[in-house]
Amino acid sequence: MAKIFCIANQKGGVGKTTTTVNLAAGLAKIGQRVLLVDLDPQGNATMGSGVDKRALELSVYDVLLESASIKEAAVKAEQCGYHVLGANRELAGAEVELVTLAQREKRLKAALAAVDKDYDFVLIDCPPSLSMLTLNGLCSANGVVVPMQCEYFALEGLTDLVNTIKQVHANLNPDLQVIGLLRVMYDPRITLQSQVSEQLKDHFGDKVFDTVIPRNVRLAEAPSYGLPGVVFDASAKGSIAFVEFAKEMVKRIKKM
Repeated sequence: MAKIFCIANQKGGVGKTTTTVNLAAGLAKIGQRVLLVDLDPQGNATMGSGVDKRALELSVYDVLLESASIKEAAVKAEQCGYHVLGANRELAGAEVELVTLAQREKRLKAALAAVDKDYDFVLIDCPPSLSMLTLNGLCSANGVVVPMQCEYFALEGLTDLVNTIKQVHANLNPDLQVIGLLRVMYDPRITLQSQVSEQLKDHFGDKVFDTVIPRNVRLAEAPSYGLPGVVFDASAKGSIAFVEFAKEMVKRIKKM
């Protein structure tokens, strides 16, 4: 059975897509079968996996509207070693079209059930807003991985997200839980970041992943080459950290 995780944070610019593509590449590198689902109309996770969003014949849009299955729409990101259910601008229209449909927030969950045995991990890159697309991701998932910077405003955004997850857990998906918080773009030389990191550990305990993703130029450069950092430069500090994070994820899931 595939374990399904949303990579989500209601604050923008915290490295959700970078986390999703690099975790997918890291998991693939250690032998896991991975499907990445891009639920953001900007299609950054699609492009960041070496898949041209403009050339997609079928996308997550078609899957949500039930005009295609995931087996038909997913493509192999050859250099990265995982499959991608891609997104493009069409997906923005799905917001409006889904509103009138039956079971609108559980369309993705139904589609993923058909490929349950084909993958070990399904990673869903959610848009930053709480939209019908994000809701489809949260209703499908076993848990949420929250990438966050160790900054003051990030703590406020985290409170909003935890409240959202509680509401979805209570009303739509009783399996949903926070799997863990991942500290990203971390620079130990900045005192505030160290302080916020300690606050997170004090407050959330073992929900905070041991792995920390450092601020890293090679990770930032990788998307311009259409690749995750783990593939673009496997020897970079950030890439090594993401492979370690993938190993930690596998261990944590075995304990669930």
